[in-house]
Amino acid sequence: MRTLDLIVNEIKDVIRQVDESQLEQAMTFLNKNRRIFVDGSGRSGFQAKGFAMRLMHIGYTSYAIGETISPAIAKGDVYFAVSGSGKTKNIVNDTKAAKAKGLTIIAATSKPDSPLAELADCTIVVPGATKNDRDRKSIQLLSSLFDQAVHITLDALCLKLSRRDHTSEEDAARMHTNVE
Repeated sequence: MRTLDLIVNEIKDVIRQVDESQLEQAMTFLNKNRRIFVDGSGRSGFQAKGFAMRLMHIGYTSYAIGETISPAIAKGDVYFAVSGSGKTKNIVNDTKAAKAKGLTIIAATSKPDSPLAELADCTIVVPGATKNDRDRKSIQLLSSLFDQAVHITLDALCLKLSRRDHTSEEDAARMHTNVE
């Protein structure tokens, strides 16, 4: 079997296991009147930033933690953390700080029993293999499978939000950069 087909089959297997009701639960916390701060480290951080960008395209106010233009967080905001292991030290610590400030916490992780998931008001479990994972296996290195599956899962969440909010392709295109 081709390597690409093996990877796609792994992704399909993980996506089949994502409980879509968790996306619907997350949607109850996400609306255009609340700012959304995303956080993640490494490749999970890249997925979080892609999610923040897609949220902006569909009309949400979103920021990536750690960026120089991110404002201070405040009670009433949403904190959306992405960590495959759910125990990345800086993400867990940032999430604790956000919770202490009164933010709603949404976590995307492969580990429903992780410290991150325990802090969350809503957890989206994306059961892809992560680095040093003893429970799940992948032909891919490190956390590639989680990263790929969480990207698709968060894009699905944005699609569901756009449908709920009646955001069209044209609306999203107006929010897309126009200086390229």
